[in-house]
Amino acid sequence: MGKKLVAGLLMAVLASLGMAQIRADGSSTVYPITQAVAEEFTQRNPGVKVAVAFSGTGGGFKKFCRGETDIQNASRPIKKAELEECEKNGIKFIEIPVAYDALSVIVNPRNTWATCLKTSEVRAIWEPNSKVQFWSDVRKEWPKARIVLFGAGTDSGTFDYFTEAIMGKSGAIRKDYQPTEDDNVTIRGVAAGLYAMGFLGVAYVEENKGKVKPVAIDNGKGCVLPTREAVLDGSYQPLARPLFIYVNVKSLERKEVRDFVDFYLSPAARRAIRSTGYIELPAEAYAIGQELVKRRKTGTFFMDLPVGTPFSKFVEELKKELR
Repeated sequence: MGKKLVAGLLMAVLASLGMAQIRADGSSTVYPITQAVAEEFTQRNPGVKVAVAFSGTGGGFKKFCRGETDIQNASRPIKKAELEECEKNGIKFIEIPVAYDALSVIVNPRNTWATCLKTSEVRAIWEPNSKVQFWSDVRKEWPKARIVLFGAGTDSGTFDYFTEAIMGKSGAIRKDYQPTEDDNVTIRGVAAGLYAMGFLGVAYVEENKGKVKPVAIDNGKGCVLPTREAVLDGSYQPLARPLFIYVNVKSLERKEVRDFVDFYLSPAARRAIRSTGYIELPAEAYAIGQELVKRRKTGTFFMDLPVGTPFSKFVEELKKELR
């Protein structure tokens, strides 16, 4: 049975039950945020079903730009090719930042040696045709044990951001790692292997404390762990990044979508965002998002945002969006 037919049947069933449905897909990183907000929203609006899925930022944009979803969760800004696909299909959208992430390199809790890595060492491990096979290839005093690597797949915005931030080129990565669009797979892999390493969003680290542990990153100014404070003060570099939702303007013709997006940007939803472990934006940023929706201001403002943009600089750029 085709996906569109299944979706159509589901909508018909929900309609018969008197329920409206909102469809969100995309980033597995942003998934916990939208899911948490959706749970809060549906408690207040039991007549609305918010279906949240994750197929990766890239996979989600394919659906979004075909008009199959109302909301696209994204752990990076939209790419030019994705923008062109949306334009070709007549999909207009509003780009809304919702939180900040500290993309994290993780190891097994029993790993006692790799507490801090220089960005050059992270690059050496993950770069295409890497010569690093054993931990001792990174630092000779470390164990001569093979590194088992887990990370985001090519449809993931985390994959795009990590490779661009660390390698300087999106998509540049070694081939012999275990890719996945489901961050829980990376968690399980690293939790099970003493010599394993992975990378994913900080919310999954917070949710799995004791199962995995984050590695501090030294970008030239000392070892810095992926914490809220380090993101806010700009010291966690280059893996701090903004997280977005993209809203189909046509979907805003439906009251349930308008209500959900308004709730997403309201003070009432901040508790849900904080509960995921991500870093909430200043209240002013959510007010700007609400104004963008009110004005139906479409298009992308952040497509060319440089990786590693400090939090304070990002907020300043966001303020310009209404000018």
